[in-house]
Amino acid sequence: MVDSLKKPGFEEIRPGIKVPAKETLLTPRFYTTDFDEMARMDISVNEDELQAILEEFRTDYNRHHFVRDAEFEQSWDHIDGETRQLFVEFLERSCTAEFSGFLLYKELGRRLKGKSPVLAECFNLMSRDEARHAGFLNKAMSDFNLSLDLGFLTKSRNYTFFKPKFIFYATYLSEKIGYWRYITIFRHLEAHPEDRIYPIFRFFENWCQDENRHGDFFDAIMKSQPQMLNDWKARLWSRFFLLSVFATMYLNDIQRKDFYATLGLDAREYDIHVIKKTNENAGRVFPLMLDVENPDFYQRLDTCISNNEKLGAIANSKTPKFLQFFQKLPLYISNGWQLLRLYLMKPIDTVSAQGAVR
Repeated sequence: MVDSLKKPGFEEIRPGIKVPAKETLLTPRFYTTDFDEMARMDISVNEDELQAILEEFRTDYNRHHFVRDAEFEQSWDHIDGETRQLFVEFLERSCTAEFSGFLLYKELGRRLKGKSPVLAECFNLMSRDEARHAGFLNKAMSDFNLSLDLGFLTKSRNYTFFKPKFIFYATYLSEKIGYWRYITIFRHLEAHPEDRIYPIFRFFENWCQDENRHGDFFDAIMKSQPQMLNDWKARLWSRFFLLSVFATMYLNDIQRKDFYATLGLDAREYDIHVIKKTNENAGRVFPLMLDVENPDFYQRLDTCISNNEKLGAIANSKTPKFLQFFQKLPLYISNGWQLLRLYLMKPIDTVSAQGAVR
């Protein structure tokens, strides 16, 4: 086994099977929901659109897409050191996120069978897509002599309970931001093939269309449940989920800016583009968008990044743990304050533009 793989510090459950990354506020989460409440939903207001989306899922445009070709059949030992670590982390995070979607959609398909046939079949077909994505990413990890035990991951991760409407908010944004992440990387590397360090990026154009269709499905579900979008609580929750998804991506990616640099991308510019595009998509269904054109939006997130770097330095210092708490406390308070100010920043109202829907 290649020594560079072991440095710095990939722990293994058994040879070749990576210990899953530690769960934090910034790692991909696994979800469960109230399946009975979802089964009781009346989707008749927007059933025609949902049926049309179901027909697209049945067509299965990417059934022959995720096939490894000859370009994968080579040694990847030249990707080593920190770049190797960052790339394996990228593959693991992506695989975990896709697998999380697979588990949720598969369970929803099973629980809704016989109760809400259109939704049940949509969820089953989306779970098919997510399984392909996760399997393709996990196979890519094996090119670096590591992989995830997805069965172990299923049993070992904590599951976050969200009511159906929160599942819809979160998964809609996750799918749409996934689309913009993948297509932005693809278009950049299409223009700069010299920066494409690994062949998986060639698959991102078709891949992201799965993400886009999944996002459209959740858009259609929310439009079938107008009560989820047209009151003051919807405005508060929309703002919360938009900020949560954008801040999580930004804090993660800037922390891993060296990975994006290997692809010829500036992580900050990349994230700002993805956030703006996802925010525009959200404005077509949510009652509001965040004011992501406001320079304060990114300056406050940059303050959080600076605080996180200081928190990491404290955690890695030789200062006794009980003293570290007091050193960290002002930084935690600062992060909370920055995020609160971002949440309270005046949003952009989209109700007038979406009046026909609401």
